[in-house]
Amino acid sequence: MSGFTWQVRAYYEDTDAGGVVYHTNYIKYFERARTEWLRSLGYSQARMAGEERVLFSVVSLTTEFRRPARLDDLLEVRCTAELAGGASVNFKQEIWRDGATPELLAAGQVRVACIDADSFKPRRLPASLRKELT
Repeated sequence: MSGFTWQVRAYYEDTDAGGVVYHTNYIKYFERARTEWLRSLGYSQARMAGEERVLFSVVSLTTEFRRPARLDDLLEVRCTAELAGGASVNFKQEIWRDGATPELLAAGQVRVACIDADSFKPRRLPASLRKELT
């Protein structure tokens, strides 16, 4: 699958007293990029949960922080997905400061499991989504 890119601005609410983006917000940016990736493919998580009874749950996450993002920075969150089995997807994600000289700020690996909304047990990814990943 080709990569997906989503932009977000670092707002005052995202930063600490020094104007640096607080570390947990990088994880939020990763999550939002994965959601927007699904949306770009025509999938609504609300619809999938309500109609198909499918949810997604983060199973593992590692993040390496390289440089700080700061107030008002325009950030580019990159996301590449690959099928990791019948019920999970591995994502490689990066956050770059956008500008004349783009700079890698954080890199992460996220494993997401597809689960049944009623039992919370693993279930196969929907066939149409699996097709997008192969």
